[in-house]
Amino acid sequence: MSGMTFSVLMSVYRNDSPEFFRQAVESVTVRQSLPPSELVLVVDGPVPASLEREIRKSVKDIPYIRPVWLEKNGGLGNALRVGMENTSHEIVARMDSDDIAVPDRFERQLRFLEENPNCSMVGGQIEEFIGQQNNVVGRRIVPESNAEIHNWIKSRCPFNHMTVMMRREKVLAVGNYQDWHFNEDYWLWIRMAEAGCRFANLPGTLVNVRVGEEMYARRGGWKYFKSEKGLQDYMLRRKMIALPRYLFNVAVRFGVQVAMPNSLRGFIFRKLFRK
Repeated sequence: MSGMTFSVLMSVYRNDSPEFFRQAVESVTVRQSLPPSELVLVVDGPVPASLEREIRKSVKDIPYIRPVWLEKNGGLGNALRVGMENTSHEIVARMDSDDIAVPDRFERQLRFLEENPNCSMVGGQIEEFIGQQNNVVGRRIVPESNAEIHNWIKSRCPFNHMTVMMRREKVLAVGNYQDWHFNEDYWLWIRMAEAGCRFANLPGTLVNVRVGEEMYARRGGWKYFKSEKGLQDYMLRRKMIALPRYLFNVAVRFGVQVAMPNSLRGFIFRKLFRK
């Protein structure tokens, strides 16, 4: 490696587990074969005392953690917008506060960006687990090539958000992260794709992701459907998709997110959208 510096961007809020947060932080710092130059940690509003103690302990133990304390909880999109504005380096990697990165994640992604200077963002694959990391219940496999990703984005999110490593200037050029209910990431990728950014995903797992049945509940209901439909509306208006694809995308989302009960939705996600 040529000595590229990079930041990690993470947000934590009141419902996060102190133990899971500690594991996530360690996985992207002291357990990485190539640690970041800084970890920008956005504390999104007041947190319980137990979580605050863990945050302050991490800041004390790992000197390159830079906390940004927000007075009020403003949601993930707002927290990531503030965090991105506070990063110091051109390369920024995302990480969630309850997942576990594999030890060579950053080394692999930085090498790819060095070898592909025209690539604006590189992500990768995830394994989903419940309880212990070896209890794998699914894998979300996303396309690897730029052409495949640009095609996927017309119907569904082509990245695993917690795996991406981005060029900061490309993110800021399209307006940075913005609030969009449970779709802050997809909304950003759509704008980057529209701006002509080149993308990639690496083969192999980059992050082990903690899941539960509540994940499928969050992906349902009228509010979530309206959020997803809004993205489809935008792509139709901007001629990124044609009317037949728009109608198909909206119909599928209505069936899965509104008409389907949580238990069946979980089964469908595991069988159709996971391996």
